[in-house]
Order: sequence, then C-alpha cells, then structure tokens
Amino acid sequence: MKLKFEKVAGPYQGANCGLAWDGGGMLFSLVEEGRILRFDPKAKKTTEFRKYTNRITGLAFGHKGELYGGQEGGRRVIEFLADGSARPLGTRIDGRIHNFPSDLTVDRKGRIWFADPHSDLYAFGPQIFPKLDHASVLRLERDERKAWTIKRITFDTAAPRAVLLSADEQTLYVAEGDANSKARELRAYPVKADGTVGPFTVLQVFGSDYRGAHRGIEGMCLDNTGNIVAVAGWQRSGAGPQVCVISPAGVVLESHALPGDLPMRCAFGEGDSLYVSTGEGLLYRAKSTGRRAAKR
Repeated sequence: MKLKFEKVAGPYQGANCGLAWDGGGMLFSLVEEGRILRFDPKAKKTTEFRKYTNRITGLAFGHKGELYGGQEGGRRVIEFLADGSARPLGTRIDGRIHNFPSDLTVDRKGRIWFADPHSDLYAFGPQIFPKLDHASVLRLERDERKAWTIKRITFDTAAPRAVLLSADEQTLYVAEGDANSKARELRAYPVKADGTVGPFTVLQVFGSDYRGAHRGIEGMCLDNTGNIVAVAGWQRSGAGPQVCVISPAGVVLESHALPGDLPMRCAFGEGDSLYVSTGEGLLYRAKSTGRRAAKR
C-alpha cells in the first residue's frame, strides 16, 4: 500500500522539527521561529501553543502528561508547565554542561533518554561553556533527593540523531551519524537490568553515491506491532526523502517517498494517521496507514 501524504501546515520560516500527539492535536516545533504550534485535525486549524521556545528540536510526553522539549538553543532539556512557563532539568554531567539535545523519549519510570550531538550553531547567550569531548545518548533521571541528574548511556556514538525505546523498553534504538559522519546507521542496543546498554547491533547502514552521502535517519516512532517507523533521506543523494518501516530485526518492510525534502521527525496522531515534519518548514500527514502508535 502506497501512503499518500498531504500538507496540513506550513511552510514556516526554517525547519519544522519536534512532534508530539497530545490526544487531540499534533504539537510541532518551529526551530527558527522559536514557537510550538498545534494542528487540530478535526477543526483543520493550526494555533500557537507556545512562543519564545529557544530552538526546540525534540518533543515528548511523559507517562503523567508532562511535556518535555530538547532545547538546542539553550543546551538543555526543559519541561513545559501548565501555567505557560518552563523549567530546565539537569544540565551537567561530570560537572560540565552537555551539548545540544536533539531528540528525546521518556520511559515508564519517567526517565528521559536524549540524543546529545555536537552542533555548528551557537547556543544563545555568552559562549562560555565548551562542548563535551563526546556526543552521546544521555539519560535524565531523578536521584534519591528527587533532583534531576544525567547519566551517559552510549560510549561509542559520534553523532546520535534520534532515539527510541521498544515497547518493552528492553531495546534502545539509536540513529547514529549525520551527513558528515563516517557511520550512518540504525543501531539497536540491549538495555540491561541496571539501565546500562550492551553492545549494539547494526540494523541498517546508509551509504553514499556519486552525488554524496546518503542522509540517514533523523526521526523515529514506534508502531503498535513493535516496528520502527523512520524518516530519512534527502533530494541531494540516495533514494530521496522517505518514510521507512523497519522490523526489530532490521528488515525494511515498507518504504514510502515523501513529497517534501529533509524529513525531520515522525509521530502517529489520530487513528492510524502518521505525521512528518520537514526541514522545509512543512507538516505532512498520511491517513489510513494501517498502523497505530505503540502503547507502552
């Protein structure tokens, strides 16, 4: 079955990035504009949800309805509060400010796993905090005093782009590598009982052609059968912008061309609808995908 994508919002200035379904509408973050908007599929209208968000690249809900964002411009993960304000969570690991959070997911225990790559962009404010000497998947969790702390999860990544947990939370999927990286892979790390991860398995590898490097996975979500729905590619090289369905064993079950360039994130919305944000500032939707969001 070929998916038919329709444009439902945009274009906006700069990239449209993080996606999160709130139960009745799709939240999406406009990185350059510093806003989060909400698309209501019933009313077919888009409204402003938050402004002055300082380059939010990833969005995720916690199990109690908390809304978290990866704030690239502030080099921190923040929680959006019901009164319209926001608060930063833990920002230091081994005494140093972490890098530029790009994507995040929340587990049943309320821990926030996030990709923390380097970036060529400057954070807002004085440039007094150097980048870490590594780019890793990190995890925010509360200590015995209920204070947020950060743990390093991966020690073998150079440019993690997206993170996803399996439905049973026994596997961490990591999209490793940007266009400038030697390795552009989809990796599966087994999650151990103590919360650390074991050696990874490579599920997919993205190569190159005479036009240049193939753009790997930038965003992922999980369907109700445990498959990974991923967005990858660009018009510059390779097979082009696409949405792929990949089994936990790494088999590509489906591949669908996306009309827009530079897909950034994907998320399920109402029923079996799938939303995709793009670097062109657009929001697409495909109805009747035959798949729904996973429940953990």
